[in-house]
Amino acid sequence: MARSPKRRAPRRWLLRLAALAVLFGLAFAAWLWWDMREWRPDPDAYPEQGALVPAGTVPVRFETLKAIGARFVYLPLASGPAGEGPGGFADRFAAARRAGLKAGVVLAFDPCRSADAHSGVFAQMVPRDAGLLPPAIALGSLADTCAPRVSDAAVESELMTLINQIELHAGKPVILKLSPAFEARHKTAAALSRDLWLARDRARPDYAGRPWLLWSANSARVTEASAEPVEWVVVQK
Repeated sequence: MARSPKRRAPRRWLLRLAALAVLFGLAFAAWLWWDMREWRPDPDAYPEQGALVPAGTVPVRFETLKAIGARFVYLPLASGPAGEGPGGFADRFAAARRAGLKAGVVLAFDPCRSADAHSGVFAQMVPRDAGLLPPAIALGSLADTCAPRVSDAAVESELMTLINQIELHAGKPVILKLSPAFEARHKTAAALSRDLWLARDRARPDYAGRPWLLWSANSARVTEASAEPVEWVVVQK
């Protein structure tokens, strides 16, 4: 027996409401993605803002970065000096200083490599300069793919050695750029009393369990300063 129109009507309305909800969700996601392209935290709440520029040799217009609100810039340090030609770390460092930006260095910690290998690159490429911002060590990679296997205890020991070596060269304490995954594995925030640099798009990060100094608030801010997005960073008051 065929269903009556009265019984089919509520189901049609439910389907329409579900379709509208899906469309609304898609529209909101699209708006949020578009808004995040150029979003940054309110300068009144975070007066000191800057950027971590992309790795590699993609041209960066540091004067433009300064014009759009950056007061400082961090430069990623390659894992080795090989291939540092025009547009590499040394040229970028000089260009950032010429543009009037405070400059600092981020060294990515690879748990599969020794502290000496990391610090050797740092000492070779980074000048002893009191005007440099405190160096940062990026803690993102885990030792799961190391061959031969590296224990968590060995990772933590090498990290502490690296911190001491870099601080000796730089003459100031390091900042730990800590990812959620590394913190979950090693509890670094509680173990090491160094300033923290945390990351979370748009929302203030809280995964370290204690206050942070730097916040990567937009991991891929689109600007006129580079063909690639920059990581937009603010300083806690």
